[in-house]
Amino acid sequence: MERWTRRATTVRVIGAGAMGRGIAQVAAAGGLIVEVADIRMEAVVQAVEQVSAMFDRLAVKGRMTVDEAAAAKGRLRAVGEPLTPFRDCDLVIEAVQEDIEVKRGLFTALEKVVPAHTVLATNTSSLSVTAIGAALADPGRLVGLHFFNPVPLMRLVEVIPGARTAAWIPDALTDLVRSLGHEPVRAPDTPGFLVNHAGRGLSTEALQILSEGVAQPVDIDRIARDVLGLRMGPFELFDLTGMDVSQPAMESIWTGFYTDPRLRPSQIGRARLEGGLLGRKTGEGFYTYVDGAKQEPDEISAPDVQPLPVWIHDQEPGVREGLGALFAEAGVEVESGDEPSGTAIVLVAPYGRSVVDIIRAEGLPAERTLGIDPFGGFFTRLTLAVHPAVDKETGRAAVAALTATGRQVSVVRDAPATVAQRLLASVVNVGCGIAERRLAGPADIDTAVRLALGYPRGPLEWGDHAGADRVLDVLRGLHSATGDPRYRPSTWLVERAALGLPLAEAGTAPSDLTA
Repeated sequence: MERWTRRATTVRVIGAGAMGRGIAQVAAAGGLIVEVADIRMEAVVQAVEQVSAMFDRLAVKGRMTVDEAAAAKGRLRAVGEPLTPFRDCDLVIEAVQEDIEVKRGLFTALEKVVPAHTVLATNTSSLSVTAIGAALADPGRLVGLHFFNPVPLMRLVEVIPGARTAAWIPDALTDLVRSLGHEPVRAPDTPGFLVNHAGRGLSTEALQILSEGVAQPVDIDRIARDVLGLRMGPFELFDLTGMDVSQPAMESIWTGFYTDPRLRPSQIGRARLEGGLLGRKTGEGFYTYVDGAKQEPDEISAPDVQPLPVWIHDQEPGVREGLGALFAEAGVEVESGDEPSGTAIVLVAPYGRSVVDIIRAEGLPAERTLGIDPFGGFFTRLTLAVHPAVDKETGRAAVAALTATGRQVSVVRDAPATVAQRLLASVVNVGCGIAERRLAGPADIDTAVRLALGYPRGPLEWGDHAGADRVLDVLRGLHSATGDPRYRPSTWLVERAALGLPLAEAGTAPSDLTA
């Protein structure tokens, strides 16, 4: 095929569904002439009308001028059939059914009729770009261009070269995407590409925590939102997306990476999929929905029990001072001695260790010792970890002491690491694994996750913020306690923690010495 000699001016979008309409809107707003095509002419007409109406609404809201809206509408063309004769089209973007044979058939037909310089792009979210292109006489002209829904609001676009994509095409499309006001990242042509691969850290670990009986979905979601700062908890997201979408994606990525334990899905998701508990679309998933509204249990309230003094173990620096000040302000008595009295609630705040492990190591009274997660500095939600030997009345008094601080409280089962620690460590470790395999650069990994998944930080910069040594301690603690290889720390994490290097920087590679 011929290389572009100028900036692209015309794009044909094939597929007039929600994704195709969104791509058409962004492209027309960005100054491109947009030809909208679909096998159904009525869908094409409706798509052009809907996108035009959207421009009018944006003008009313002051987000475009009236002249800008009129110009954008003037760049929309309803061309009808996908193979309608081409004049001077620089780029074709398909947004059709997510079926490899459908896409191969479309591109094989397009290849015979498009101009010599036309680049073919697939908006697939999960299929191999290389596999789609294998059906073409010239696979070098095919590239992945993965927009996220809703396209006008989701600024990220994955640019995915296949194994035989011409070398100049990814750079050209990166520039084009940026000119449309979106943020391009180079993604690998591997299962899940970049965003969906990175997202397995949170989703699969949330299911693992649930499968162990450590916490219920509502507790995990609340901790994810309040402690980690996520906009939506993992089980809320499952229900929004639908298990008919999420479970196959998890299984596809896991098998695509030859059953990498870090990406392992759960039997819970498969059972819910087979049982039709898909989420919002069926009215029941991990939550139930009444008239579309999620039904969620109330927060824990303070038990009516006799108050007890609290003694705080000082294993972690700053915990006794920080938590002690919080209790003192709430009027909870805090013991200050080196040993707890015979009636005090004993609180330990471990990283990557269970409460039971600390009880055994320190000789603490099992019936009065509970765990509190130090992650997040006690500023938001407090998480109390309970093991089987806790005296029930002492445990209820501990809940009362925590709720007296005015913080929301989640009560979970003791495990080798707390819920927030496990979720974060998994997110960071999966991100480090992507960087370790050189599937994407650190900056692209972090940008993709922030923009597409709404995390407050990308996985590598989040690991730097939490501390690589701290994340490594959590993973090693989980790996040692469970023997589960899903917690095997990435070499990227291990090396950088040992050398004191940031996770979010590439560092020196062999190629840097020979270039």
